[in-house]
Amino acid sequence: MNIQYVTPLLQVFDMAQSIEFYCGRLGFTVISSSETDFHWAMLRLGEATIMLNTAYEDVERPAKPDAARVAAHADTILYFGCDSVESVQAHLALQGVTFAEPQSTHYGMTQLYVTDPDGYQLCFQHATET
Repeated sequence: MNIQYVTPLLQVFDMAQSIEFYCGRLGFTVISSSETDFHWAMLRLGEATIMLNTAYEDVERPAKPDAARVAAHADTILYFGCDSVESVQAHLALQGVTFAEPQSTHYGMTQLYVTDPDGYQLCFQHATET
C-alpha cells in the first residue's frame, strides 16, 4: 500500500459558523465546496486538509444542536503537527479563540488543545525540545 494522505470528514451543525471558525480564526482556506447549497466543503491549512459536511438537511435541521451528539464529538481529536505551539497560541489569542494552556506530555510532545463550535477537539503539537 502507498497511502498519500487522510482527510477527516466532520459533521457540523452550522456550516457558516464552522467556516468562520476554521477559515476566519484558524486560517484554513476553502479549496472545494458543494456548488449549489454549500453543505460540504474541503479546507486546507498548510498540508492539512479536513472536510466539513452539514449534519442535517435544511428541512431536517433542529433549532439547536443535539447536546448528546455534541458531547460525543469530544471523542474525536484531530492532531496537527506544527513548528511552534507558541506561534499557534499567539495566533489563536489574536483571533479570540479559547484554548487550554500548552502542556508537555510524558511522551515528548508540547500540545495545545482547542474545541471547535461542534465540540470536536483540535490539538496543535510539536516535539518537545530536550
